[in-house]
Amino acid sequence: MDNNSIIAFAFGIASKDRHGKILEVCYQRPTLSPEQTLLTNTFSKEQLTSDTAHVVLGKDQRRLFNITSDRHLLVATFCHLASPVVDITDAYLKLHLLSYRLLPPNKTNLSNIFKVLPTVAWTDRGAMAIDDLEGRLWQARASNQHLKVYAVDKFPPLLDYLVPSGVRIADSARVRLGAYLGEGTTVMPSGFINFNAGCQGPNMIEGRVSQGVMLNHGSDLGGGASTMGTLSGGNDELVSVGKNCLIGANAGIGLSLGDNCTVEAGLYVTAGAKVNLIIDDHQPKVVKARQLSARSNLLWRRNSQTGQLECLTNDRNFQLNCELHANN
Repeated sequence: MDNNSIIAFAFGIASKDRHGKILEVCYQRPTLSPEQTLLTNTFSKEQLTSDTAHVVLGKDQRRLFNITSDRHLLVATFCHLASPVVDITDAYLKLHLLSYRLLPPNKTNLSNIFKVLPTVAWTDRGAMAIDDLEGRLWQARASNQHLKVYAVDKFPPLLDYLVPSGVRIADSARVRLGAYLGEGTTVMPSGFINFNAGCQGPNMIEGRVSQGVMLNHGSDLGGGASTMGTLSGGNDELVSVGKNCLIGANAGIGLSLGDNCTVEAGLYVTAGAKVNLIIDDHQPKVVKARQLSARSNLLWRRNSQTGQLECLTNDRNFQLNCELHANN
């Protein structure tokens, strides 16, 4: 289905600051729908022609959700997948679509999201505006209470909003809302998954999955390993990892891997690196690593004698421990 004609819709509870500005939104089970079948009783024709819209619902609907705080709103929101992010309700709805597994990474327009999302204090009493934080900390102390600030960031932890089925996450702070975690995903304490990134499951994540990166099922990202994203550093090529790949501890990739590939521990392969290609009985030749991007059955290693980067045929079939990733 063409994303240009698809919109998302959901009801959510938004928190606001003392000035009435929305800080964040938690949506309940969003849906995808062609534009012509959207709930036309909820939005006007004028709103449906915009990129995004949200309606603040009244007291009767608030009672259904048991909302009693003046700092919270009940909203109904829709957004067009192909349109840039225009406001906070739009941003949070698109992040929820990813974490609810309704869309894989890189299939919705998230441009402008850093301009739109405010930096928020994430505390044990919910989201707070930075301007309110000092006063709230002082009030808590004066009342002989303790206000715990977990982070000051634009993106909240995934588990504060939903728990995807069949996953394990050892440290909730290291998986952001907007991460896509398939069934059987295990994220160890040192693992990190950014928004608009993730894995099909089952996968072992002990390293960093950067924005835009997607791992196919059966692949293992070792401790301290990293994948190059597109948010900074000048890289504009999306990196992906195929099925049944092993990226060793403290290794890294700046190019895509096909299926059944292994990257030696401690080896960082950038797209511009020169590599000695040794395949089957062919004469070895030197190529740029980007020429091998997304090719399957490759072993990337550093020659222990010469120190040269080498790429060979991978004769090993890597498999995850199935029992380890049966996250029931």
